[in-house]
Amino acid sequence: MLDWFSNLDFFPKLYWSIALLGSIIFTVVMIMAFAGGDADDLEDVDTEIESDTGIGFQFITFKNLVGFFTIFGWSGIACIDAGLSKPTTLVISSICGLLMMTIMAALFYFMGKLTDSGTLNYKNAIDAIGEVYLTIGADRSNIGKVTIRVQGTTRELEAMTDALTELKTGTIIKVVDVTANGILIVDKTRKPIEVSSVEHQELPEQKKLN
Repeated sequence: MLDWFSNLDFFPKLYWSIALLGSIIFTVVMIMAFAGGDADDLEDVDTEIESDTGIGFQFITFKNLVGFFTIFGWSGIACIDAGLSKPTTLVISSICGLLMMTIMAALFYFMGKLTDSGTLNYKNAIDAIGEVYLTIGADRSNIGKVTIRVQGTTRELEAMTDALTELKTGTIIKVVDVTANGILIVDKTRKPIEVSSVEHQELPEQKKLN
């Protein structure tokens, strides 16, 4: 193996080095990204790279660069084996690498969108009507829980109140604010009246008196 590698010319040796090293790092990065290993560390590296470039859509990130060099190396090796010239090999491998970066950027972008769509934004709970599940202490003396529907899902969330009387289980409440740490501020209210269709029945005609 070493003899084969040492006998290669500089150009194919360069591509083989990039392909092998890129493949190893790419495999580790993908395992970490999808298995949730040290994904936070990768995100920190990505953030630093993005802040330096200022390019949106997360195109130039550590993960995408690893993908670029991996495909760059292997496509270059394929071009060399096909007997293409060095300039042609460089152009084709660069295009393949950029395509890989675009695919990876789109993949992680849409994965991020899916994650965001499932994340609760507590601000969306403001003005929602719900019901006290666990008694809430008066004047923010004790945190209770309420059941409300937010973002299309019924949830049990922690809540406090500024009311001078406690809100007992079953009390109808309205969310008026949210604290910085995601605790709802609620107040007693009435359940909104739902408009329902009322069937009007015609009164029977009175018989005329003879």
